[in-house]
Parts: sequence; structure tokens; C-alpha cells
Amino acid sequence: MVDFGNAWNDEPELGDALAKIGFNSVIGYGFDGDTQPLGYVDVQGGYVTSAGAYDGQAVNWDLRASPADWEKWCSKGIGMMALGLAYTSGKLKFKTGDYGAMIKNPAMAGPFIKSFTVMGRVPRS
Repeated sequence: MVDFGNAWNDEPELGDALAKIGFNSVIGYGFDGDTQPLGYVDVQGGYVTSAGAYDGQAVNWDLRASPADWEKWCSKGIGMMALGLAYTSGKLKFKTGDYGAMIKNPAMAGPFIKSFTVMGRVPRS
């Protein structure tokens, strides 16, 4: 998650774009069916200020999917149409956070989609 946070901060379409709208959120990432996220990034002013294994902090967004779907999106990225399909089919779940509000706001939707491409740049073990 720390590597993802660093890659996020290095990507102008994420950090710079979200800084323009003063985006502040703690985002959790995990697997569908788990009781809590596996990892998190804390984004302040558009940039990740801390990241790591989830340890109980309150999250504004909690994204869940199967390991296979996370792997697919990380390796191939995701577009707006595929994102909508993933959400409506239940492959991408927002346990916390408002998908509808996010997707209607281009200043948030573009960076959200870009975050999957950035995730794919991070070596996975």
C-alpha cells in the first residue's frame, strides 16, 4: 500500500487532479466477503499522506472485489463503461462511499479510474 501511495503521488492525474478539488478521504481496499479492508490510503489535499495495512481507522470509501477482479483491473486498467458494469453487476462493491456521487463528478471519476492503472504499476507479491 505504501508503494501504491507513492505511485499515486507521482501521478499528476491523481494527486494534482484531486488537489484541485481539495479531496480528503481515507480509502480502504479489500476482498469481497471480508469483514474489514486489507489496506488503506489516507488522501489529504489530493495526495496520499499515509498508507499501509488496515488497522481499524475510519474510512470514507471502502472498496471490495474478488482477488481475481482486483488482479484483472490492476493488470488491464478499467474504463468508465467497465467500471459501471463492475459496479452494477456487484463485482466492485462500495461498502462505504457514494458511487453515484463520485461517478457524476468528472473531477472525481477520472482520478478514480486512473487509480486502477496506478495500482497496476505497483509490483505485487
